[in-house]
Amino acid sequence: MVVAYQAPKEQHKIENPYQVALAQYDRAARHLNFEDSIKEYLKYPQREFTVNFPVRRDNGQVEMFTGYRVHHSTVLGPSKGGLRYSLAVDLDEVRALAMWMTWKCALVGLPYGGAKGGVVVDPKTLTTAELERLTRRYASELIPLISPHSDIPAPDMGTTPQVMAWIMDTYSMTVGYSVPAVVTGKPLNIGGSQGRNEATGRGVIIIMEEALQQLNMYPANTIRVAVQGFGNVGSAAALHAHSLGYPIVAISDVTGGVYNAKGLDVERLYAYAQETGGVRGFPDGDYITNEELITCDCDVLIPAAMEGQLNERNAAHIRAKLIVEGANGPTTPDADDILNDRGIHLVPDILANAGGVVVSYFEWVQDLQSFFWDVDEVYRQLERIMRKSYYATEGTAEKHNVDLRTAAQLTAIQRVADAVKTRGFYP
Repeated sequence: MVVAYQAPKEQHKIENPYQVALAQYDRAARHLNFEDSIKEYLKYPQREFTVNFPVRRDNGQVEMFTGYRVHHSTVLGPSKGGLRYSLAVDLDEVRALAMWMTWKCALVGLPYGGAKGGVVVDPKTLTTAELERLTRRYASELIPLISPHSDIPAPDMGTTPQVMAWIMDTYSMTVGYSVPAVVTGKPLNIGGSQGRNEATGRGVIIIMEEALQQLNMYPANTIRVAVQGFGNVGSAAALHAHSLGYPIVAISDVTGGVYNAKGLDVERLYAYAQETGGVRGFPDGDYITNEELITCDCDVLIPAAMEGQLNERNAAHIRAKLIVEGANGPTTPDADDILNDRGIHLVPDILANAGGVVVSYFEWVQDLQSFFWDVDEVYRQLERIMRKSYYATEGTAEKHNVDLRTAAQLTAIQRVADAVKTRGFYP
């Protein structure tokens, strides 16, 4: 018997992410002087792929799952973007994330367009064998779209280097030879890059330090940091900031949060979360909710969880002086307006969390050349690109007298629009 996958109940999304992405685009596009036809063209995804596929559970029952892959743009090169396994996955979320990937890649100067994909599933409800069967079947459905020269997936929420390994192997078995460059974020022993797992979080802290310097906020041991989300991005950001001497006063994940005004031992907390499945119950701090973390007493807030976490209901109560977006789309347009009016400095997602795709680009290049770098070279090149991108965005903000989010989108959209104009419309 074939049954539909029964998803557990999930929290209601605060705001449609694709409408947020379009609203951000419209705000930025108003400042740009290029043809209305190109402005309209860049609003739409180039391709949208929906698949419904069966997966056999360990008990022999077959269940149906739904997956997506959206290409927003391939104007600057092959599309690039993660695959997430989450109950929150839907077509509008994937459309938004693909659009943000286009702007992110363009902003940091990578030869990619934007893509995103996902499967509607809670991966924690699957055994390892079930997760592998789901991944391989989903990968086989994506074969018409993905390749090292057309679309290169990567890990995202709910997916891991092992998931990327299964996708790479499925693709390689289909074409008959090994193709490491078809995905990034793989384990090192099959063509992954040094520094990839930590890249997004490390990039967030590189950008945070540039912003702190501009705001004359120093020294590090006086800057209190709060991190919402303790997955791959949040944990890497917290660990790196902690190693640089910043007191991390609050951290949260899906289980709740922990606060310590004197600073948390992030390494101990990370080990505790790995052992217990979450930060809740960590003994060296007070329990707080995710919402309380957002408005807690801190100097820097790093939202590194889901979309729409900073919104019109809590933006007026945020006490941080600097917000650095580790997640994609964590701030709604209404919240942006409130934060701007309050003079809170915000570094947007497409700049702040671009470290992941930057090092994914390094991995792709290394795979294509079969020539690999050491971790010092990876970090050196990552820092160079992130700092250069930050100051390019600051320059645009000053030139147009706009906030950093609008400036980042202005820079990125202009680069993509210029490429469209040069290439022209086919036929």
